[in-house]
Amino acid sequence: MSNAPVDKGRRRFLTVATSVVGAAGAVGAAVPFIASWNPSAKARIAGAPVEVKINKIELGQLVRVEWRGSPVWIIRRTTEMLDSLSTTENRLRDPDSKVPQQPIYAQNQYRSIKPEWFVAVGICTHLGCSPQFIPSKFAEAEGVEAGFFCPCHGSRFDIAGRVYQSVPAPTNLVIPPYYFVDDDTVIIGVDEGAA
Repeated sequence: MSNAPVDKGRRRFLTVATSVVGAAGAVGAAVPFIASWNPSAKARIAGAPVEVKINKIELGQLVRVEWRGSPVWIIRRTTEMLDSLSTTENRLRDPDSKVPQQPIYAQNQYRSIKPEWFVAVGICTHLGCSPQFIPSKFAEAEGVEAGFFCPCHGSRFDIAGRVYQSVPAPTNLVIPPYYFVDDDTVIIGVDEGAA
């Protein structure tokens, strides 16, 4: 054994240097691990709100967009379509939208913020088929100006997405959260003030 004096300064330097390298290694290992907890870019985009320009949508026209992997319909309803809503109420399962299939601001006869604009998830509430948009007289529903017909099992909805009685679909079409930025733009997927 050597009786040489201990260099305390060198020992302190080696202890600090080893601690710094160890801490840097721990941070280097922790960053990718913690980053893996965040959703992927694809997942963030899939659930992100969708901005849609609506200024070129004609009266009576349906435009489809995708939000969270589901089709969302935007329809600019005509006066005739809006007038037909009061004629169908006695044949609907949930005319007052009491089952929560929509945000509170769309719990009205039109199921929308602005009566002219209808925004809905285009998936039948029975088994997930996509109903067809019928822009004029419904063959199955006398007196209905427009609506939706699901070809899979025959469910029918009026132009506000309210389900008729005696069809397989149990509830009205789902209304996603949305808001109007201005007269030309709607944001689908988030309520106003939450964006």
